[in-house]
Amino acid sequence: MSFSEIMLVLIVAVILFRGKKISELARALGRAAYEFKKAKETIENEVNGIAQKAKKEAEGNSKPVTSAEKKEETDRHAG
Repeated sequence: MSFSEIMLVLIVAVILFRGKKISELARALGRAAYEFKKAKETIENEVNGIAQKAKKEAEGNSKPVTSAEKKEETDRHAG
């Protein structure tokens, strides 16, 4: 999009939604972007943790996981 197209869209938005509605919309979009980023980082951290754990187990550096530990891990992720 060129600068003139962006300005046209902004002018139409101001006319349609007025100033107050635009600020509410911008705030909502900002919150949504923040929540999306937060969720993405949480998922990345979990995946990285699982990958590191698997790597350690493959190298034989970690102790075998007991069935009680497996149940605890499953319970933690379920709720």
